[in-house]
Amino acid sequence: MSDFLGGLMKGLAGFMPQDDPDVKVMTAQSEIDELRKQETELYAQLGKQALARGSGQFPELENRLRLVQENLALAEEKLQKAKLEKDAKAAAQRQQDARRTCPACGYRNTDDSRFCQECGHKLGARQCHQYGADLAPGTRFCGSCGAKQEV
Repeated sequence: MSDFLGGLMKGLAGFMPQDDPDVKVMTAQSEIDELRKQETELYAQLGKQALARGSGQFPELENRLRLVQENLALAEEKLQKAKLEKDAKAAAQRQQDARRTCPACGYRNTDDSRFCQECGHKLGARQCHQYGADLAPGTRFCGSCGAKQEV
C-alpha cells in the first residue's frame, strides 16, 4: 500500500509547482522512503547470505527467524484452507441458486419448491442443452446424447 501511495505522490508532485515547500517536503519524503526500502532489501540480502554460509554468529536471531518461518508456513496453510473453504461455500451457494432458478424461465423460486412458481417447470433437474434430457446435478455429459454440459 505504501508503494502505491509513494508512486501516487510522485506522480502528483510532477503536476505541482516544484518550488512549493509542500512539494519539496513530499518529494524529499518519497525519496527517503524509497532509499529506506532499498536499505531494508539490502539488509535482507546480506542476512540471507550470512545465514546460507552457516556462520552461527547470531544463534538467537537464527532461532527467531526459524520460528517466524515456521509460523509463516502455518499461516500460509491456514490461508489456503480458508480459501478452499470459501470456494466450497461459494460453489454450494451457486448450486443452491441453480436448484432454485427455473431453467425454463429463469425465475428464482423458494428452496422448498419442486416446480417453478412462475411457469410450472420441474425444478432441480438440469436439462441437456442439445437433447433436452434431464440431468442429475454435477453431470458433465448427457447420458442420452453424450454432449458436454456446463456444470
